[in-house]
Amino acid sequence: MTNGISIRALKDAAEFHRCEELQRRVWGMGDLSVVPLHLLLTAQKNGGLVLGAFDDQGAMVGFVFGFLGMTEQGQVKHCSHMAGVLPEYQGRQIGYRLKLAQREHILAQGLDLATWTYDPLEGTNASLNIGKLGVICRTYLPNVYGDTGIQLHLGLPTDRFQVEWWVRTQRVAQRLKSGGAKLTLKEVLDRGAVQVNRTELDERGFLRNVALERKPSAEMLLVEIPADIQAIKKADMNLAREWRAQTREIFEDCFGAGYVATEFISEVQGGQRRNFYLLQRDFQLS
Repeated sequence: MTNGISIRALKDAAEFHRCEELQRRVWGMGDLSVVPLHLLLTAQKNGGLVLGAFDDQGAMVGFVFGFLGMTEQGQVKHCSHMAGVLPEYQGRQIGYRLKLAQREHILAQGLDLATWTYDPLEGTNASLNIGKLGVICRTYLPNVYGDTGIQLHLGLPTDRFQVEWWVRTQRVAQRLKSGGAKLTLKEVLDRGAVQVNRTELDERGFLRNVALERKPSAEMLLVEIPADIQAIKKADMNLAREWRAQTREIFEDCFGAGYVATEFISEVQGGQRRNFYLLQRDFQLS
């Protein structure tokens, strides 16, 4: 147990019921969107995994759910479908610890790869997935889930990064040992990175794109995203939709040209948080 939180596999029907309720609380899901007990339990009994995070009173405060899958090339992988932590417990490394426990399960099964999806405009998720866990991304999925009816997703197409977590690589081992990437914006600019989208703050303090570079060709590219897309959605849904459409165009073009998202930089400049993806061409895993 760390910081009063323990991580373990779910054991019985009562705990799987609690996982159903956790999904409703984390994402505001309706009953039709919740992954039900019978599916969670069946997956766990057949090579999948459902881990819960429990506080010192035994309450479930987070979970991760995945199952066996296969790549288009026929490689068996772990497909991580859902991971969530109650809002009042976020910021305490619980999601990170759930992913580490999931990795141990994947390694024990003799697998090399896990995949999952996340919204590329959510900087907190990018910091965890790319910055701390060492995933990479070269696949963009436009509006993959359609209209989910989930509160968190309302208003925008459900575009997603499909990420690859090569759990046995040096990259991942070093990322986990160091606690995450430590790159700064200045460092990558000094190394020749080119920013694809020129941005500025509007009169309300919201970031918007003012120019996009077409067909960039540098070895390293930077793509800026907003510090808080949910705040933009609440204040100006049209601006949020612009961000979705413009970043969709950027990432589809860049991934199609052979770039890979390998790093995520989040730092405060002049009192404003700025978030950037670093994309590299001809990237090789090690």
